[in-house]
Order: sequence, then C-alpha cells, then structure tokens
Amino acid sequence: MAMDVHGRDLRYFVAVAEELHFTRAAERLFVSQPALSKQIRALERQLGAPLFTRDRQGVALTAAGEALLPYARRTLAAWDEAWSAVEEAKAAQRATLVVGMSTSPGRGGLLPAVRSRFTAAHPQATVRLRQVSWEDPTAGLADGDSDVAFVWLPLPDQERYAFTVVAEEPRLVALPDTHPLASRAAVDFADLLDEPFLALPASAGPLRDYWLATDSRGGRPARVGAEIASTEETYEALVGGLGVVLIAAGNAPLITLGGVTTRPVHGITPSRFALAWRKDDTRPLVRAYAHACERAAGPSGG
Repeated sequence: MAMDVHGRDLRYFVAVAEELHFTRAAERLFVSQPALSKQIRALERQLGAPLFTRDRQGVALTAAGEALLPYARRTLAAWDEAWSAVEEAKAAQRATLVVGMSTSPGRGGLLPAVRSRFTAAHPQATVRLRQVSWEDPTAGLADGDSDVAFVWLPLPDQERYAFTVVAEEPRLVALPDTHPLASRAAVDFADLLDEPFLALPASAGPLRDYWLATDSRGGRPARVGAEIASTEETYEALVGGLGVVLIAAGNAPLITLGGVTTRPVHGITPSRFALAWRKDDTRPLVRAYAHACERAAGPSGG
C-alpha cells in the first residue's frame, strides 16, 4: 500500500545513513539530536521496519535501510532539481537584472549599446543599475547584490568569475597642475617611484596593488599619501597635494576638473575594464547580457 513520506524524513534518513552517527547527522542538519532520533523512529514506524541498528559499536543500516537508501537519494535529487527549476522559472518571470558598477562604463556609448542589444533580445526584462563604492572591487558580485558588473581587472578571487573585456586603456598619471612632472609630455614610471600615491582601500585587494603598479616597482613598496574610495575623494586629494594617482585614460575627464592634469606613463601595462559575472550563475539573462556586451564591445574577451 502506498504511503506519503515527507521529504524532510528522507533527508534526515540519508544524513544518518551517510554519517552513521546521530549527533554528527544532527549537526549537519542543524537540528537537535533528540528531534532527529524521534523523526527516524517515526519513519521506521511508518515503514514497519527498523532502518538502523544502534549498539555500543555504533550505528549501522539494516537490510531495510540499505534497500531504502538509493531510492531516498534519487528522490531527494529529483526534488532538488525540481526546486531549482521552479526558482529559475520565478527568476525568469521577475526578469530583473542588476548591473553593478563602481565606474560608469560611458566609454564610446558602451552602456546604451549594450542596453539596446539586450532589450531587443529580452524586451520583458528590466535592467537596474547599481552604483557601488570602490571599497568593493567586484561591484556587488561577491555578495550577490549584483548579477553582472562592470569592473576593473584583476578581481579578488578572480577564479570565481567569468568576464569579457570591454575596454583596454593606457594608465595615465593624474597630478596637480603645479607638480614638477606636470610640465612633461609623458612620464617614465621610474620617475614616480618616490611620489606619494593615492590608493584604493585595502578591501580592494589585488586591484589596490594594480593601481599602485606594485609589479613595476622592483620590490620597492609604494608610499601611500591617502586612501580614496570615490572620484570625488580622488579629486580632492589631488588638489590637496596628498599624492598622485594612476587612472585609466577613459576616466581622465572625471578627474581633470580644474587644477589637475593627466600625463601618459611609460613602463606600465594598460588597464582592462570588463563585464564580469559569477561562473556558477547560469541564468539565461546573465548570459544574454554578457553576450550583448561582447557584441557591443567587439571581439575582445576573457
């Protein structure tokens, strides 16, 4: 005769069967050991057969338990797949994609070009832009607040993310108009080694080192004049004479508002601006936005 068994009961049974220890299974399930034992006894009564033997030697599966285990695992796996399918359907119905950014990707009309391609393919989708502080170099990807994000490479834990490069730009040095190096047409990075630099917050990880050009300093540590976490802070620190800073060429108009100039720098690699997303995020909208970005930016990618 068929009977109804709760998925919770099967999950409890599988946990004990795999741990062969009620206390460890209870910890794994975040329930108390007495509650777990009570639930297993109820399942055994419902099935009319013991599932485990319990003695001083420990816990072991009975013949009935051995027979049930593979079916319980398959049932739970099928339910997990069904749950994922429902969640994907719900997400598709919501059809909202959060795009994080700490720097506006206004390069050559990139953002409107991406939006037009994306909305043409997904007219029901809603794109919501989210501005994120420079303290989070992933622009919301790491904590899941953004679905995709325009970021500077390298990222902390970069192996977690897939990305497509949308712009590769020379790094310039921004400095006060009154700085002795401001009179030069270009600057060798060697001439900047003793200068105080404006640095991203420590939470930016490898990106902080990148904008300090640590790999081009021959082992000499950078002198940090101040930490900055926004364009406004950068500008104020520059005009205040707290240091110089490396910036991407596309960001120069944001900094050169008066009293600040930028110069090309020889001896350092170009910057890379990218759209990134979590590798384990396989939602169609995420892949569609990445594809729209690839088409708008051209053949470069990563």
